[in-house]
Amino acid sequence: MTHETTQGLWLSGNEAIALGAYEAGVKVASGYPGTPSTEILENLCTYQGVYCEWAPNEKVGLETALGASFVGARALATMKHVGVNVAADPLFTASYTGVRGGLVLVSADDPEMHSSQNEQDNRNYAFAAKVPMLEPSDPSEAKEMVGAAFRLSEELDTPVMLRITTRVSHVKGVVTKGVREEAPVAIGIEKVPGKLVMLPAMARKRRVYVEERMAKCKRLAEAYPYNRIEDGDRQRGFVTSGVSYLYVKEAFPEAAVLKLGMCWPLPEEMIRSFAAMVGELIVVEELDPFLETHIKAMGIPCRGKELIPNQGELNTAIVREAIDPASKPQLFAPVELPNRPPNMCAGCPHRGIFYNLSRMKLFVSGDIGCYTLGFLPPLSAMDACVCMGASVPIAHGMVKALGEGSHDKVVSVIGDSTFLHSGITGLVNSVYNGSAATLIILDNRITAMTGQQHNPASGGSILGDPAPSLDLEGLCRAIGVKHVFTVNPHDVVETRKVLKAAVELSEPSVVISRAPCVLLPEMKERRPVSYFTNQDNCVGCMSCIRLGCPAISWTAFAEGEAVARGYRATQKGVSKIDEILCNDCGQCASLCKFNAITRGEGKK
Repeated sequence: MTHETTQGLWLSGNEAIALGAYEAGVKVASGYPGTPSTEILENLCTYQGVYCEWAPNEKVGLETALGASFVGARALATMKHVGVNVAADPLFTASYTGVRGGLVLVSADDPEMHSSQNEQDNRNYAFAAKVPMLEPSDPSEAKEMVGAAFRLSEELDTPVMLRITTRVSHVKGVVTKGVREEAPVAIGIEKVPGKLVMLPAMARKRRVYVEERMAKCKRLAEAYPYNRIEDGDRQRGFVTSGVSYLYVKEAFPEAAVLKLGMCWPLPEEMIRSFAAMVGELIVVEELDPFLETHIKAMGIPCRGKELIPNQGELNTAIVREAIDPASKPQLFAPVELPNRPPNMCAGCPHRGIFYNLSRMKLFVSGDIGCYTLGFLPPLSAMDACVCMGASVPIAHGMVKALGEGSHDKVVSVIGDSTFLHSGITGLVNSVYNGSAATLIILDNRITAMTGQQHNPASGGSILGDPAPSLDLEGLCRAIGVKHVFTVNPHDVVETRKVLKAAVELSEPSVVISRAPCVLLPEMKERRPVSYFTNQDNCVGCMSCIRLGCPAISWTAFAEGEAVARGYRATQKGVSKIDEILCNDCGQCASLCKFNAITRGEGKK
């Protein structure tokens, strides 16, 4: 939420990037939701004059932005760090084609893996793809660097990467509001096939240009305004960038610092000059020794990862203690907090599927989404999870390796948005190559994990306007799947029958589990009639407890308490439903054989 102060706007880093893109004259923006980048497009789409969309995946998002750039529009592509892996194909070639209107790719990295499956450092992409990269330290700088990135893109005829991290994405800061500028390039078709058609003959010519461009950018970096030396105590000098700069300034406020706002290419002469000023050069950066490696390659002595951890997020205390261990007592110790393991919401449609899978002797190849929580106890019903879309081909590969005579059964589980992101080709491969694995598509009508964003199957655009809703059943049949089933996962018993039938087939099969996410606005606005526990009928079988629903709790009996309360002496306790948390899904009621779980209308 945007708040205005007397000094300016109080914005998160993501909100600031959206404002910066708007003020830079961005006309087209595309991307795929992924924490910590999601809120950029969610905010940018609220500005007039900017076309925004959720793409099916990051590759399509970058290609859409590149197309807009080819006709002269300033265009933005946003994604989290692992999304750049998906978009790498067009990124590396876009470095050769260059741009017409400015093109900026935002990579939101996630040190500490707050919501990610790996901790990659995407500064390496700028190096490998041979494109400039800017890295802001706070929301104000993030907003300003967006405009700078577009100007740099057009000046050098190149895509420019803007790297942020989770801390910069979500921290709040004061941001000065400006005015929207008009992009300098007139929008229209301009045919330049020698520049844009990357056949080998043309690509070889553009390869030469890429090196010339990066040499020019390297010279520009020496006087780039976001690269600066802050003089101070020269006993130690720090080279740093991004949010690490703030940690250094807090930990060693008197020290001399070289702040690199352009983290690729590096200003070699500026670094040499700074190194000559200080007694010892220390590089402070999160994750990989990116700056350190390139500085050492220049022949400049420095220390870095021998002091600073190469895993996880940094903070002021870590930086201070790594460099000056004696200072530890002077710093605030972290407060120990109780563990709060993640859990599917009460009423989540995925729970019924994973409850059934946990009771079937199957290998479950999982994917990226809320449903990855099916791995956790008490469901414990996911055996592998690698990356977006991988569940389907991993299951296919397992089936082929096990062979036709194997009694081991393998299923893959994927969400509707993830299926459209990168699961379709896996299913095509499974059908084409005769896999017998069952695919379960968890269609909760939304991209839930990242905050309820629409996708091509949900029936809404990024603004929530009506949009075509892809027919998942029709798509699977068009691919060649003969056995397509649709189930209501809240009916746990009936769903299990369908799953068992699908798994026994010797041909590819798809089970579409369809029920809306309980956090959808229409579901939240609907006042549910909750279930409650008739404890007189509860026999303590714990069938409902095994669902792992946060609305259901267990009260254990002390010795002798069961008889005193009128239960069998062997009964160990009773379950209870929190009627405030209950979302009326009925999964627990479908499992209870003793009429101990009753819907609210029957309560007296």
